[in-house]
Amino acid sequence: MWTTLEDSLCELGESPFWHPHERSLYWLDIPGRAVLRTRGEIGMPDAKVERWALATEPGCMAPARSGGLVIALRDGIYRAREWGGELVAVARVEHDARTMRFNDGKCDALGRFWAGSLNEAKDQANAALYCFDARTDTGVSPTLTQMANESTTGNGLAFSPDASTLYWADTAAHVVCAWDWGSEANSLSHARVFHQFEPKPQGWTPDSSLRYEGRPDGATVDAEGHYWVAMFEGAQLLRLAPSGEIVASVPVPVQCPTMPCFGGDDLKTLFVTSGRKGRPAAEIERLPASGTVISMRVDVPGLPVSFFED
Repeated sequence: MWTTLEDSLCELGESPFWHPHERSLYWLDIPGRAVLRTRGEIGMPDAKVERWALATEPGCMAPARSGGLVIALRDGIYRAREWGGELVAVARVEHDARTMRFNDGKCDALGRFWAGSLNEAKDQANAALYCFDARTDTGVSPTLTQMANESTTGNGLAFSPDASTLYWADTAAHVVCAWDWGSEANSLSHARVFHQFEPKPQGWTPDSSLRYEGRPDGATVDAEGHYWVAMFEGAQLLRLAPSGEIVASVPVPVQCPTMPCFGGDDLKTLFVTSGRKGRPAAEIERLPASGTVISMRVDVPGLPVSFFED
């Protein structure tokens, strides 16, 4: 049974995470240029959602161990020491911010911040995946490194629980790829297709009889190492085994789920952001939860959010 989070409406929700110290959910509205978070216990009368307006589109974010957030904006990675605080650029990326921006990302278990980019024109596969290492105990200056490329819409970033596999999707190509990942050395090797989805059928609409599973958007991994991915336009989440086999399909009451995360004290509440920007009016009327955060209880918990270390 899905529940809609009150006052969570966004144009395109993304990058949700559960903050264990604050017992709150954070997420972004990319075109709405805002960071959102819950205050108070979700579902209780005094609960509310706070919104922090930004000057440009945020693609992804993560909580920082020393407080505040690290946020990937259109042209680079920024650090805010507190909610609503000054955004200080900590890494710039050399892409054309008129047509490229940061999109999906998160931190790994060692505190490095990963963010993929997106080509808004979708006319070439020139998006990339970057890793920003700002750990002070390494003895090295903060460094932004390109780790993978040749994508159109970088998405679906996730790490296996044993830190041996990295997942990254190209939404436009309907594919999720996997790499062997040496987390300590931060090396990627043995790139391969984890799962290739069927393309959108020509002439497909949400009301047509043509079958379309959707395309891979944001993702997370549960405690059993299964990869959960939101299938944009597919009105479902898919759970994939480490082999890449689809083992479960979970229908959602929105056409365009965007990213799942696990939260709650036991990490057994599955939160999912969604989008409504540019969707047909009939679809919004049929699926009024579109653009909100929805949640349901699950049997297998997720992994706690990884904090940015600086």
